[in-house]
Amino acid sequence: MSALTFLIVAVIKIAVTLGVLLTVVAYTVWLERKVVGHMQNRWGPSRVGPFGLLQPLADGIKFLLKEDLTPPYVEKNIYLLAPGLALIMALTSIALVPIGPVIHLFGISTPVQITGVVGPSGQPSDINVGILIVLGITSLGVYGIALAGWSSNSKYSLLGALRASAQMVSYEVSLGLSLVGVLLMSSTLSLSGIVHAQLGTWFGFIPQWYIFKGQFVAFFIYMMAAFAETNRIPFDLPEAETELVAGYHTEYSAMKFAMFFMAEYANMVTVACIASVMFLGGWSGPPLPSFVPSAVQAFMPLVWFSSKIFFFLFLYIWIRGTLPRFRYDQLMAFGWKFLFPLALANVIITAFFVAMQA
Repeated sequence: MSALTFLIVAVIKIAVTLGVLLTVVAYTVWLERKVVGHMQNRWGPSRVGPFGLLQPLADGIKFLLKEDLTPPYVEKNIYLLAPGLALIMALTSIALVPIGPVIHLFGISTPVQITGVVGPSGQPSDINVGILIVLGITSLGVYGIALAGWSSNSKYSLLGALRASAQMVSYEVSLGLSLVGVLLMSSTLSLSGIVHAQLGTWFGFIPQWYIFKGQFVAFFIYMMAAFAETNRIPFDLPEAETELVAGYHTEYSAMKFAMFFMAEYANMVTVACIASVMFLGGWSGPPLPSFVPSAVQAFMPLVWFSSKIFFFLFLYIWIRGTLPRFRYDQLMAFGWKFLFPLALANVIITAFFVAMQA
């Protein structure tokens, strides 16, 4: 592959990835408002387009046209950098998530995979430590929140930033440990390799996903830590409107304010993708009958993967409309006194069984 072809393919794939991700982010906001509205016996968005489907577009235009205020007492350079840093980290982490196997269209091997890199042979490059890179990138996102809180020169923003930093340290440990059991069982750090390790079925119809192979406790730990990592109810203490006005983004307006929310929802999508890959077989699913056309079967991995992502996003929204916010001391105690020991116990037990089977 020539350098020009490599560059063109990479740019197209990056553009498609960003387009799809930003569209999902926009309509996740719409979905949340509709679902929570119905849970509270309201309609939710209903006026802008059919069923309110153009509400995300209206919101985007509103943010673009609103007056962009910068308080005079902020540390301006860092104040402006913070929302961009949070959004860039959120959008970058999705780049390593495989959403499907290689399919064959018109005699050409076409990778159905979100990635910005194509190897010399034309196949997508699969970084063999992909999960470590994803965890590293997502961990950097808290710097945007911390810098926003400090640079705003506001007590509410600073308290929100301090809470976000402490929360990230507390729950990042449990989140990482929850994935160790899967890594021990799959013997790889490659995300696509982990998906391939879950291919196959029991009795012809039960998928061999890791959640069914004894990692259901790890799945629970991961989901609890992921809720805290993305600052979502019941762990949205860095924002806590009743205590901190809006927390770290109190002093932000217009598109800078919107960028923080885009980063939050993009992180939700990333968390859902990683949960699907690590515990639910990624793009794999139950086998289809032989009479299903091959063209349909070729695109079923994308359908399975999208369905699992939708399930996790709906779970996020359901929890928001159901549970109250934790107190901050309850949040920290839950992370260190319950999730962390449980994650360690899961790693030890999984390692024991893996060693016994070796």
